[in-house]
Parts: sequence; C-alpha cells; structure tokens
Amino acid sequence: MTATEPAASDAIATDPSPQPAPGATPPRTPLAARAAAELVGTAGLVAVVVGSGTQATKLTDDVALQLLANSTATVFGLGVLIALLGPVSGAHFNPAVTLAEWWTARRGGAGVNARELAVYVPSQIVGAIAGAVLADAMFGEPLVKWSTHDRSAGNLLLGEVVATAGLILLIFGLARTDRLRFAPVAVASYIGAAYWFTSSTSFANPAVTIGRAFTDTFAGIAPDSVPAFIGMQLIGTVVGLALVAVIFMRGKTDAE
Repeated sequence: MTATEPAASDAIATDPSPQPAPGATPPRTPLAARAAAELVGTAGLVAVVVGSGTQATKLTDDVALQLLANSTATVFGLGVLIALLGPVSGAHFNPAVTLAEWWTARRGGAGVNARELAVYVPSQIVGAIAGAVLADAMFGEPLVKWSTHDRSAGNLLLGEVVATAGLILLIFGLARTDRLRFAPVAVASYIGAAYWFTSSTSFANPAVTIGRAFTDTFAGIAPDSVPAFIGMQLIGTVVGLALVAVIFMRGKTDAE
C-alpha cells in the first residue's frame, strides 16, 4: 500500500531510469514478479481479515471483542505484508491505491503506467477472492458462500469515503514528504484505527470488498452492497488525492 516516488541517488547521473524509494515499486522488478506479489499480498490480507473474524466469532459472542480481535490481527498482518512485499511491488494490495498512483504518474509524477495498472488490479482482485476462499477452507466453512451481511446504509457508505480518503492522504502524503519507509507501521496503524472510528469498519479497498463478498462470515459483505461500497471508495480516492494536492502543495521556485 505504498506509492512510488523517485529517490535521489548518485546513480541517477549515469542511469536515466527512475530509481525506487524505500518501499516503492522498483522499476527493474519483472512485472510478473510484481503481479505475483500483489496477488499473494492481497490474498494474505483478506485471509487475515476473514480468518481472524471467523476465529473471533468462534471464541466469543461479544461483538466488541470480535472486532478487537479482527482489527488487531489485521494491523499486524498488514504491516508484515507491506514490509515483506513493498520492495517488490510497492505493496498496493488495493486498486484504489494503484489507480491513484497511475493518476499521479499521468500528471508527471512517478508511478505505475497503464500496462502495469491493467496487471495490478486483476491480480489484486483474484488474490482477494483466493484469500477469502483460503480462510473459509482453514475454518471448515463452505469454500464459496455469498455473504448475507447487508452493508447498504448511507452512514456506512459515508464511512467508506472517509476511510479511503484518509488512506490515500496518508500514503501519498508519506510519498510527498519522503517518509515511505514508515508505511508498514503507518498504514497498518491507520487501518487498525479506522476499524473503530469509521462506521463501515474501513474496507477502503475495492479488491478486498469483492473478496469479502465470497464468505458468509463475520467479515463478509452482501454482493448487493458491493457496488455502492466500491463507488464510495472511488469517491474517497478522489477526495484523498485532492487533499494531498492542497495539503502537500509544492512551492514554486524563484525562477518560475
């Protein structure tokens, strides 16, 4: 879940190709390896979310404790996945992050191109579905059972806008201020907090939303609720990028 940015290096003088920042997408990593990292990372994330939710419901009937267990496992799991796979693919695990990075690249920044976008997003979606199926298999649940957990209320949709906007602001704010090395801790901490301060428990991820429709467990979302959730996440992405542009506005030089 990190954004790409250029890194200052003496090698730039002799090598015209873009240089990766810590945790950013290394341009020389084969695209197949990056796609695999995005698929595996997203699968791992959804397996953590769905699996910990299922485990929590087996251990306690207290919904607050269930959410605490679910959010805590997600914080640690996401942090580990970003630290492990960030150097390979940038650890997006999220089409909203990939789309935002593609948009910034179109406007002259560093990031994925259209071809990479077309590979990353399907990899993330397939990974999310695979992660949900894997979690269900581990806990003896039906491998694919559409969720019946309706999440269509307007307040939940507002929560998704807020959660996604905050995530985009955090990631691209870190990139703008050359602090992507903090992404594993910062992004995981934000998602853990957003579990509690947003009404939707912070899906903030179109691929994860799709994957969670495949499991009728604690973390599931009814298929009928998925399109609206994704729509709000895309709106949140736009809001987040707008906030980045305003808050981290680059000053003009005297020559401009």
